[in-house]
This record gives sequence, C-alpha cells and structure tokens, in this order.
Amino acid sequence: MRHDDIWRAIDSLAAENGLSASGLARKAGLDPTAFNPSKRIGPDGRARWPSTESVAKVLHATGAGVEAFAALVSGQAALPSLSRGPRPTRRIPLIGLAQAGGEGFFDDAGFPVGGSWDEISLPEISDPNAYALEISGDSMEPVFRDGDVVIVSPASPVRRGDRVVVRTRLGEVMAKELKRQSAKRIELASLNPAHPDYSFDLPDIAWLHRILWASQ
Repeated sequence: MRHDDIWRAIDSLAAENGLSASGLARKAGLDPTAFNPSKRIGPDGRARWPSTESVAKVLHATGAGVEAFAALVSGQAALPSLSRGPRPTRRIPLIGLAQAGGEGFFDDAGFPVGGSWDEISLPEISDPNAYALEISGDSMEPVFRDGDVVIVSPASPVRRGDRVVVRTRLGEVMAKELKRQSAKRIELASLNPAHPDYSFDLPDIAWLHRILWASQ
C-alpha cells in the first residue's frame, strides 16, 4: 500500500460522491484543508498519511465500508458497495469503442452528447457525464476483453496506474493504462504485451477519462 494509493482512494471517494477533496473533509467534520494536496507532503519532503481517525470519519460520512475503501486503494471502483441500502439506478450512454472515434458522440470537453447510442443501467453515481464504453479488440486483455463494457467517469481524478480511455486530436480512441504523465507528455501502456505502448505530446490529447469499473 503506497502513499499515493491512499490519497488516490480519498480523491476517488470524493469524486464518486460529487465532492472535492476539501468538500469531503468538510462533510466528514474535518478541517476543510485537511485533504489539500499541499498537506500531503511535509515541509521536509516526507510523505504525510491521513490518520486512521480521518479515514474512519470519511467512511462514516459517505456510507462507504472498509472493503469499498480498500477497492479504491487498489484502483478499482467502490460503487456497488458504497451504500448500505439498495442504490437507485440510472441509464447512461453505451458507446462502442469504434464509434467513439467518430463525430457526434462527444463534445470538445469529452462529455457524451447527442442521442444516437444505446443505453445501459448502472448504480447511481454522482458524475452526470459518466458513460459506458464497449471494448473492442484485444489490446487490454487479459483485464478487459472484446465485448466487455467499462464505466467511464470524466470527473474522477486520474493517477498513474489507472486504466483510462483516451482520445487523441486525430480522433483515435483507446483504452490503456496511464503509465506516466508530465507537463509535456503522456505515456500509455497496453496491458496486452503483444501490443505496443504509446507516447503523446499533451497537445495531441483531446481528453483522458478514468475507467471506474467493468461489467464483464
């Protein structure tokens, strides 16, 4: 368990409840600045970890369980188990990976637009622009296979090691793992070793969204 993984889990829990990191801290009865990025590294450069008490208050405030939080730490989504009771469902766009590269399915910000798509139901999440993408090809095997459906959230924070959907300025859409991102470039890994990794200049990327979970 790494320092970055714990903070990613807190950021993800905030996003999945429609909150910023400071909003989550406030909801949990903590100092609103407790989860600010500036508080995660001390003046001496040493990593600061959230206290057990802080994590417990966050879980209580959001209704999440320890297992749900552990799933977020590992990079998975906690959506199916965040609520103690039955969750309402909503219908979201289902877009094929090949379709996603065409015009008319996403706006300039990467949010789904139009209406020429299928829909699927899923447990309610806070991101109003969440959508589903049907994987095609084998570049994400053995994690995601041809025909699997992944749930994608434009609002969720993205960290190194997350599985993401990326669209380039040329209209190419791909599902990869974020290997590295700097101020100038982004590196993407294919989970299938038979496929190459990719590297792009940031201006060549139209948008990058995190994959929350998959229906397999």
